[in-house]
Amino acid sequence: MAQAFSLAVTQSHLLVPGILAFTCGQFALTQRVSADGDPFRSKDTLYMRAQDGHAYMSSLVLSVVEFVILLLRAIYLSILLSPSIVMAPFADTFGPSFRKAWLRVVHRTLEKAGPAFIKWGQWAATRPDLFPRDLCTKLSELHTKAPEHSFAFTKKTIEKAFGRKLSEIFEIFEEKPVASGSIAQVHRATIRHRYPGQNTKPMVVAVKVRHPGVGDSIRRDFVIMDVFARISTLIPTVKWLRLDESVQQFAVFMLSQVDLAREAAHLSRFIYNFRRWKDVSFPKPVYPLVHPAVLVETYEQGESVAHYVDGLEGHERLKSALAHIGTHALLKMLLVDNFIHADMHPGNILVRVPQNKSRKRLFKAKPHVIFLDVGMTAELSGSDRVNLLEFFKAVARRDGRTAAECALRLSRQQNCPDPEAFIKEVEESFTFWGTPEGDLVHPAECMEQLLEKVRRHRVNIDGNVCTVMVTTLVLEGWQRKLDPRYDVMQTLQTLLLRADWAKSLSYTIDGLMAP
Repeated sequence: MAQAFSLAVTQSHLLVPGILAFTCGQFALTQRVSADGDPFRSKDTLYMRAQDGHAYMSSLVLSVVEFVILLLRAIYLSILLSPSIVMAPFADTFGPSFRKAWLRVVHRTLEKAGPAFIKWGQWAATRPDLFPRDLCTKLSELHTKAPEHSFAFTKKTIEKAFGRKLSEIFEIFEEKPVASGSIAQVHRATIRHRYPGQNTKPMVVAVKVRHPGVGDSIRRDFVIMDVFARISTLIPTVKWLRLDESVQQFAVFMLSQVDLAREAAHLSRFIYNFRRWKDVSFPKPVYPLVHPAVLVETYEQGESVAHYVDGLEGHERLKSALAHIGTHALLKMLLVDNFIHADMHPGNILVRVPQNKSRKRLFKAKPHVIFLDVGMTAELSGSDRVNLLEFFKAVARRDGRTAAECALRLSRQQNCPDPEAFIKEVEESFTFWGTPEGDLVHPAECMEQLLEKVRRHRVNIDGNVCTVMVTTLVLEGWQRKLDPRYDVMQTLQTLLLRADWAKSLSYTIDGLMAP
């Protein structure tokens, strides 16, 4: 303190250095007093202060970098999304040709915007309660092949995830991926050692590897999407798209897609649920080779169900068998297990037909169905489950008032501005569908038209519930192509009417759908 005081007095023309010297002297004295009690405390304290300072500076630098990246990404997306946003208010004004052009622009924009926007578009295609039907149809085309990342990154990711060299795990590893999606790509390989130093019977596996930086990219894009969606609510001409609501519901589904370890858990649960079924299966995760960025699972041979839906002529017996298997599998997920595959488009369904030596018996064997890509699933609460099944029964019976009331109960926060008008309009439609002329309308088409009324009246439906409804419609669509005489909605109604929901539903469903 004396030295500091002397320095401050002798160098009085430098007031600021004097004050600084005095402060430093006082700090040194404090440290000296502390050091008298514990000779090591001074060093520890200084070290901890230095460590805290380093952590603070690192955090500050990373925050600045993250902000700059977000800002640049937001600018890029603003430019990219501008044409579709500017055209949206006039989509219904300048005729059908302008609307088709706008739909093409939206589709192309989402393709260019990155994985988060592609997945949002795929998810939005399943929400006719939020978006017009033609927009949902166009967005459903986003199930396309995504760009592939390099083999060098694949190798690095696998070795980092499992702490072993690629050659120590796999005997054969195909560098060229067999498929690539917006989240990950899949390689075919032959496993050598499941555990370090332990030989394993050679097994062909599919290795799903997450794309580089996709997690951070999706997280940043979601922040930007949320901001854009909130701004859209302030613009009357774009508010009808209800982007804020869709983005918030989409976030839950997006998180389940990025974590491949969660997909492995879903596979294990589906395998257990269908353990007694001989004609339905799922890929088996190969533990312990499971990581949030890498998933090793059994490689499943088969032909896409689209081949049988659109490409295969004749063979009605095989197609009818496929229609029954797919429908029963979905109904088991919905009615018995309450664990539904929520991405059941034809690209995620394989069909395997036993190859008999006799060509005459080739299509007499019962087909086997394999469900892939179970990252997106849905589970319903008890009340939602009851309301949804009552809704399905009402649609099948053409009971308009019950269907409308069930739809209004399918959300915990219902914001429909005029529920009575919605119920009245639904009742009028169902009255027509109950006439001999309206009886020709298929129950699935009734439900599609009902979802259109849900959108126009701004009836809120929780994301999980609507996902189940649309999954049923998607399945019903390709089932109708496989076997036009088979009615999914009628089958659902029959099962519900023959089962006591509270006591013996599971027993009844399992008995009626014995594998």
